[in-house]
Amino acid sequence: MNRRFTYPEAAAALRVEESWLRRHIKALPHSKKGRVVTFSEADLDAIDAMFHHAPTAGPLAVPASAAAGSHPLAGLRPLPQRGSLRSA
Repeated sequence: MNRRFTYPEAAAALRVEESWLRRHIKALPHSKKGRVVTFSEADLDAIDAMFHHAPTAGPLAVPASAAAGSHPLAGLRPLPQRGSLRSA
């Protein structure tokens, strides 16, 4: 059977505060049996991947083709800046 991590163990493995895990638990992969919440190694890997950021510009930039395959939202880019406000 795979190892299960408690809140304190998972927080230590992810290097985040335990309170951060508790606040964001609804959006994070986990297992819940009654009131007992545990995290598998796969859950911790998924959480880490959810918040992974790769460079988008410069010599270390990840190519768009590679980024697009890694996450469904990886291809999203910010809209261009709006023009200056015009007076009537």
